[in-house]
Amino acid sequence: MNIYSITALQMLAQGDIVFIGRTGEDADLAAGINTPLPPAFFPVGTTFVAADNAEKPCCIVVQNGYFPSHRGMHSVEGMWVKMLSGFDEGTSCSVAPTKEALSLAWITLSDKGARKQREDASGPLIETIVREKYELAYVRGYMIPDEELQLRQLLVDLALHQKFDLILTTGGTGVSPRDVTPEATVKVIDRRLRGVEQAMMATSLKKTPHAVVSRAIAGTLGTSLIVNMPGSTKAVAENLEVVLPAFGHTIAKLQGDPADCGN
Repeated sequence: MNIYSITALQMLAQGDIVFIGRTGEDADLAAGINTPLPPAFFPVGTTFVAADNAEKPCCIVVQNGYFPSHRGMHSVEGMWVKMLSGFDEGTSCSVAPTKEALSLAWITLSDKGARKQREDASGPLIETIVREKYELAYVRGYMIPDEELQLRQLLVDLALHQKFDLILTTGGTGVSPRDVTPEATVKVIDRRLRGVEQAMMATSLKKTPHAVVSRAIAGTLGTSLIVNMPGSTKAVAENLEVVLPAFGHTIAKLQGDPADCGN
């Protein structure tokens, strides 16, 4: 188990969201962490607990990225964390990273939704349904327009930089001119999971013949599972019901679980 030391460079209160860079890089940061170089990134949903007391959480990672340096032209690599306990200025704590529950990102594709002309129900429903099946360490939702490049960039960031376990999109899987979710997804995934796609199609066809026009894609990128969902709440619920039970096993194997699949 790797042990790190987090040093508070200012007063940190429970509930604060602060940036942690590498110790010594910039004295104006909220806190520093002594990590090997590079990188200083941990998957979102990673919780740092006291090294001598696993029941005492320190903070949880909610974002990875870069913070402008106050001492030069470079930026500091690090992470934003939500404090789960307080720190006095100048104090340090030895911590160990742990991540047992899943992290979920959902993305709603909707031009009207992005313009705040339509309330999104499908995205929050995804979170509700997934949470009923799995323990979730961290969840973040996005509403973006039906723009292929924007979705591609977001999927890459969520999978390769933030390292979300599960990324589910909703909307944009049909044949309308602005339906570009499958095009964006297939251009970034490493491996396609046609079995997931076929299971969702078979389920939807039991409800409506219009399901044949769905072009939803499922696949992996890095250590993340990415699946396109339809746009309606009814279809989201129907599709998740059939494929959700396999997600936990899929993510575990994707991230290197050595157990035999038959066990």
